[in-house]
Amino acid sequence: MWAWHRRHSLFRSTAATVAAALIIFQLITLAVTVYYVMLPIAKRSADDLASLMVLSAQTWVELPPQTREDFELELAKRHNLWLFRATTPLPEGGHDFLPYLMLLESALQARTGEPIEVKTTQWEEPWFWVEIPSGGYLIRIGFPREHLGMRPPLAVLLMLAATIMLTLITAIILARRITRPLARLSEAATRIGQGNAPETLQETGAEELASLARTFNRMAFQVKELLANRTTLLAGISHDLRTPLARMRLALEMLPQDSAPQHIDRLRRDMEEMNRLIGEFLALSRGLEKETEQEIDLSQLLQELADHARNEGAQVEWQAQPPCPVLAGPMALKRILGNLIGNAVRYGAGKPLTLICECHLQTSVIQVLDRGPGIPPDQLESVFRPFYRLESSRSITTGGSGLGLAIARQLAEANGWTIELLPREGGGTEARLTLTR
Repeated sequence: MWAWHRRHSLFRSTAATVAAALIIFQLITLAVTVYYVMLPIAKRSADDLASLMVLSAQTWVELPPQTREDFELELAKRHNLWLFRATTPLPEGGHDFLPYLMLLESALQARTGEPIEVKTTQWEEPWFWVEIPSGGYLIRIGFPREHLGMRPPLAVLLMLAATIMLTLITAIILARRITRPLARLSEAATRIGQGNAPETLQETGAEELASLARTFNRMAFQVKELLANRTTLLAGISHDLRTPLARMRLALEMLPQDSAPQHIDRLRRDMEEMNRLIGEFLALSRGLEKETEQEIDLSQLLQELADHARNEGAQVEWQAQPPCPVLAGPMALKRILGNLIGNAVRYGAGKPLTLICECHLQTSVIQVLDRGPGIPPDQLESVFRPFYRLESSRSITTGGSGLGLAIARQLAEANGWTIELLPREGGGTEARLTLTR
């Protein structure tokens, strides 16, 4: 069943369709040419040769014996036909299944009224012989293969090879003209999905493709403006909220000493929660822009993050590894890994978490493994949505605001990385970050 659902590239499908159509057209053209042009010409040529052979045999019989040799030499010189009186049987040389020979046999039978077979002998080159009964004699007439001057199998093979090659080249050129702009469009759309501004597409070529490029360029500009406005809006709102929050803190400190302590503590906690949310909003707005890349040693960074988590009371299993240098945005990478480690500590049920770094030639993979209750399979993608939480009470003691993974996903996509949450064998969750070099 899987084979029926495989997806082929547009280039491959277009090239195959065009090539099949052109090959079928060429085959039909070849068949029509053979049947209505080449076959009538071949029949006419075979009929003329059969007429010459029969006439030569009849003339030889009617000539005086002393002039027959001169006639044979003249026939061989002018028409390359060798005429003899058959006194011994021909050696067995087999038969050649050239279509022209079958036409010649039919033409000879029509003129003599008797079935005549074209026989083949092999000396330095193939010779074809016919034996025509005339005037009580059996006249043998032969001619070499070069007399025909044709090689149908080679001709057909060359025609088919040329047809297929030209058809495939034409199909590839046509398909590439169609798919190359679409490939550039797909690449540009991917860059927009990663939060980057793509280069302006060339508005050239076929009218439909040029119109599509113009529309995409206009959309890309609008998306860029929208992202810039959203970033500015989030940053502005988050920054402006800090001012009234500071006034609230000042007012809280100036409350009378006899105010209820439990109310004051609750207000302080609420303001701390608001401050944390504002910080996450600012981080989200900054995450929409790609950071300048620097060379970072993943092994050293993970060692620092593991030590920090241990200082906070977490149990972290990490073994120092050889250097693994990558080009990446340092703040973005550190924030993503910090978020994944923080989630593993918070939801890991107090059990040790494991850090693994696999450094390959083209990619580097970092795994954060915990032994918590895990995430239901149908919610593995939902947790990346802003403000989405598995635990619905929204209490600071049981979870965050639901922005952590959303920020991590935004930062990863802006840098061309991939974040996945996978069920871990034996229970727990595997958070996997893949960096492409």
